[in-house]
Amino acid sequence: MMETIKQTIAQNLTGGNKVANPEDQFTVDQVPDQSGKVAVVTGGSEGIGYGCTHTLLSKNISKLYILSPTKEVVEGAMDALKSEMGDDVAKRVQWLQCDLGDWNQAADMAKKISNSTDRLDILLNNAARGIMTAQLTPSRVDQHMALNHIGHVVLTSHLLPLMKKTAENGNTVRIVNQGSNAHEQAPKDVKFESLEEINKDCGPTQQYGKSKLAVMLHTKYLARHLASTHPNILANCTHPGIIDSKQTKQDILEAYPLGGYLMKYGMAPFRKNQFEGCIPMMFAGTKTEKSGQYICPPAIVEEGSPLYNDEQLGESLMKLTRELVKQKTQAAENGCPLKDY
Repeated sequence: MMETIKQTIAQNLTGGNKVANPEDQFTVDQVPDQSGKVAVVTGGSEGIGYGCTHTLLSKNISKLYILSPTKEVVEGAMDALKSEMGDDVAKRVQWLQCDLGDWNQAADMAKKISNSTDRLDILLNNAARGIMTAQLTPSRVDQHMALNHIGHVVLTSHLLPLMKKTAENGNTVRIVNQGSNAHEQAPKDVKFESLEEINKDCGPTQQYGKSKLAVMLHTKYLARHLASTHPNILANCTHPGIIDSKQTKQDILEAYPLGGYLMKYGMAPFRKNQFEGCIPMMFAGTKTEKSGQYICPPAIVEEGSPLYNDEQLGESLMKLTRELVKQKTQAAENGCPLKDY
């Protein structure tokens, strides 16, 4: 019982690293030197993403691409980086304006990155729509699934040739997808067999959980199918814990106008800051030598839900994902590398 309580605190609340078992502890100070490496961080201008951006720059990453849809937020992040780290460090950052819910944009940004660098060592798929009500994109796809899962699939698929090239040159490449323990809240009867199922409104928490389950199934899919040809491309997913962020202070109120105040105010003393929140992603993106894992704070490998461990569900999800991308975009005509493995 006490061990379960310790694990819950370590994984979700501020100061958790202090109560984690020694073998599971990790801090941003332990991130290895990243000199010569290139990274991509989606949503890298605020919250956990900014924690990742700041940490990678402090560890001498040579080039860093940030994908974010909001110019003002990026400008604020860049001003903070320049103020703290200096202009020379900030010059290593390139911002690409991108709404990952628009899959054509995601593909275009991946092509821009691939055309401007000869390597990619780290891909941190962090951006996400939080716990909010169900809404559809202009292409009539649930916003949670369109951004959290499919947008990152499109981005990753278009970047994979560059990552494979980097791996073939003898480097370890790490892909990290931001999952969540909320994947356990996904509907138990989920099949990922149709757009109608994806778009079904099952409530804010389950809607979010369903998209995070998809994110995590995609991770296992990559790890499973890349292992034989590119064993030094590592794909892992993470859970950040409860973070002091826009999602927990603002977005939650859209879904739960009254109950959300408990998260905003009641949990305020216990939420992690962005640098605590980025720890699992930093461990998975710079340190681990394993693939196909679900890593919770600070560096605890968890089993995840039965649905997350359902290999056939993952194959069904990726089949539907490919079909939707082909239906809703010009991907097929533009040579989209999203394919069956």
